[in-house]
Amino acid sequence: MPKEVNGSMINYYFICKTKLWLFSHDVQLENESDNVRIGRKLHEESYKRDDELLIDNLIAVDFIRKNGDIYEIHEVKKSNSMELAHKYQLLYYMYYLQKYKDFKNIIGILNYPTIRQTKKIELTDENKKEMKDIITKIKEIVDKSMPKPVKTKKCYKCAYYEFCFI
Repeated sequence: MPKEVNGSMINYYFICKTKLWLFSHDVQLENESDNVRIGRKLHEESYKRDDELLIDNLIAVDFIRKNGDIYEIHEVKKSNSMELAHKYQLLYYMYYLQKYKDFKNIIGILNYPTIRQTKKIELTDENKKEMKDIITKIKEIVDKSMPKPVKTKKCYKCAYYEFCFI
């Protein structure tokens, strides 16, 4: 179990608490998932000149661009169907970079190349307070027993589907 919260954990918090718990306890099935492979390929093809950045072994920023004195933190996603999870994952990256890496002028950009859409995300004081609460809740979930899986539509495309329901 990781000592610190990472970007995937923030994302999974909004998608499925069971997935969050499993991932946090090193039950990692994403490498077997076609959807994950497609997402990686999409990033590689859409943003060939931009390299993913792993920071403190916790956050994997898809790419950063500097626009004047503003840092743009980009997150590339296949679809906007989980946009809330994507937004908070990106907010976490921005929160982390501002708090621990002293980034001052920072904005987030969600990139959805398959639908040719981008969304600008700003880190507000309210988001920062919310992020602290989310991190606390994630740690509580991870420290307890595995939450019982709850089957929803999104489960059918999940890398953990068979683990949870078969």
